[in-house]
Amino acid sequence: MSYADENGGVTAVKAPRLLDQVRARLRLRHYSLRTEQAYIGWIRRFILANGKRHPRDMGAAEVEAFLTALATDGKVAPGTQNQALSSLLFLYREVLGVDLPWMETMVRAKRPRRVPVVLSRDEVVRLLARLDGQYALMASLLYGAGMRLMEAIRLRVKDVDFARNEICVRDGKGGKDRRVPLPQKIHEPLRQQVERVKVIHREDLDAGFGAVWLPHALARKYPSAPRELGWQYVFPAAQRSRDPRDGEERRHHVDESSLQRAVKAARHRAGIVKPATCHTLRHSFATHLLEAGQDIRTIQELLGHKDVATTQIYTHVLNRGGMGAVSPLDR
Repeated sequence: MSYADENGGVTAVKAPRLLDQVRARLRLRHYSLRTEQAYIGWIRRFILANGKRHPRDMGAAEVEAFLTALATDGKVAPGTQNQALSSLLFLYREVLGVDLPWMETMVRAKRPRRVPVVLSRDEVVRLLARLDGQYALMASLLYGAGMRLMEAIRLRVKDVDFARNEICVRDGKGGKDRRVPLPQKIHEPLRQQVERVKVIHREDLDAGFGAVWLPHALARKYPSAPRELGWQYVFPAAQRSRDPRDGEERRHHVDESSLQRAVKAARHRAGIVKPATCHTLRHSFATHLLEAGQDIRTIQELLGHKDVATTQIYTHVLNRGGMGAVSPLDR
């Protein structure tokens, strides 16, 4: 690639590397950083698996072989295999602009329909009792409000409404907003957490920092917003760090893996043998609401499900035995 400079000469410009093109396209389409990292990783693996050949020189045979190897040799889950396929679809369609008929015939791996792991009320109490500080508060939000892991981690101060006893979940799965209940039991701990955020934010401002990352170019539209208290994360990281998107030093939210490790350790200390994770608390929220007689449409709204069929999976784990039937042994 080249262009004419102001003196009439020709200056060569190095074309961006393929992965940089992918990264730029993902950001143009407003994909999340986590999705960007996952897609870049799969595309890199695909190229390396084929001797560093350029994707333009490959086609259906190489893609099918790569996906087959993931399933047979790597023994990955269907969801992981589908993510790899989505990454390659994005590469060919959005970055390379290649319209390949064989892409339409690619069959996605069928994901098995599994009943979610759900904790009993007693198990939830035992689990939460083994957590301390902000980990106990975050886990209480997952169970008490039915929030997803990253929804709780990314919660901003402005989205907690103590007066109305509700939390506004912004940009949830599918880019949707919704409102969920704020449990009375965690009002005071959450207020104390917000006060702690105020102190940390004031110290960052005094040090010449205090700006937080904002989505969708809001920082350009509202230049003062990144330094406002309302936009700060309710659960900030202990240290400031460099943002991988633009290199700016900011205070990000706490890393989600720290809560995942804390919940796993608490599960062991509580003597719970079920393979419970952070998402199990969300499953338990929905199931316990159903057990209490809450209608399924309301639960669908609280969970942010697009289709009520997704919510109906919880009807299969109600505390009534298999399919609600009474075992003949108990008769």
